[in-house]
Amino acid sequence: MTISVAVSGASGYAGGEVLRILAAHPEVEIGAITAHSQAGQRLGSIAPHLHALADRVLVDTTVENLAGHDVVFLALPHGASAAVAAALPENTLVIDAGADHRLESAAAWEKFYGSAHAGFWPYGLPELPGQREKLVGTKRVAVPGCYPTGGQLALAPGFGAGLLEADDVVIVSASGTSGAGKSLKPNLLGSEVMGSMSTYGVGGIHRHIPEMEQGFSKLAGEPVTVSFTPTLAPMPRGILTTATAKVKAGVSEAQLRAAWEQAYADEQFVHLLPEGQWPTTGAVQGSNHVQLQLAFDTHANRVIVTAALDNLTKGTAGAAVQSMNIALGLPENTGLLMQGVAP
Repeated sequence: MTISVAVSGASGYAGGEVLRILAAHPEVEIGAITAHSQAGQRLGSIAPHLHALADRVLVDTTVENLAGHDVVFLALPHGASAAVAAALPENTLVIDAGADHRLESAAAWEKFYGSAHAGFWPYGLPELPGQREKLVGTKRVAVPGCYPTGGQLALAPGFGAGLLEADDVVIVSASGTSGAGKSLKPNLLGSEVMGSMSTYGVGGIHRHIPEMEQGFSKLAGEPVTVSFTPTLAPMPRGILTTATAKVKAGVSEAQLRAAWEQAYADEQFVHLLPEGQWPTTGAVQGSNHVQLQLAFDTHANRVIVTAALDNLTKGTAGAAVQSMNIALGLPENTGLLMQGVAP
């Protein structure tokens, strides 16, 4: 049976990436493609790489245009998804690529986003322990943030195995400019970004912090504190994350590596590289794959894990389609078999 799918926010990077993946998905038929300010325009004039959909015309992002589909992807700005989702039928699979339904804590949401909390949905990162089962048959999915995808996958095995201390997690990530969205911003102009790196959201204020703390705390069974610093790299897409945490007394390097190997041994999209080989963003570009490597800094008694992923694919749209597949009972890798692009 063909699955009818609608995609909102199709003029943005995340919505466009969802369409890129769905265009090659053998089980879906793409229905309404919606936007806000660019409604009425031909998709090919905005996203010329989507050749199969180039002649489709964007329609307004309304409940009427999105309803009537089996699956609706919401690639809307933070704070805009909740009202639309609440008006869609309960039997429609709604997959929110925004942040509206990622956090369980209303207090954390209000502190970091400054609006009313819309509630928590099953979290679309199936590689975390226990998450895949929660996605089976669900009608609502909250897609993780791109930074929390890399950060959580980097350290989850250590917290899940009880090998890491909870009070001093430090994560630094370098992201391509597409992570900031498609709206025009002077600091994202090519002349500003080329040949330069910069930090932003420094000092415990980035909105992805509570999302990472939420995931780690569940695994650790106690509150985990994360210091997170994002940086902007002169590349269009990709994230390279370096995540570190203190190792509990008596834990060996062999125990650490065994925990990561065991956690991801059966995962088709998360790869712990052979010792001595380190992740690169180029190796996962355009794919739903994540590369990891770890080292044990015995001098500082810290594990150091590097994770590379494509922020638009596994960091957003790939995770959304992967979650759709699980929710609908399809093979998890359907439509996601693309490898990385090199050079």
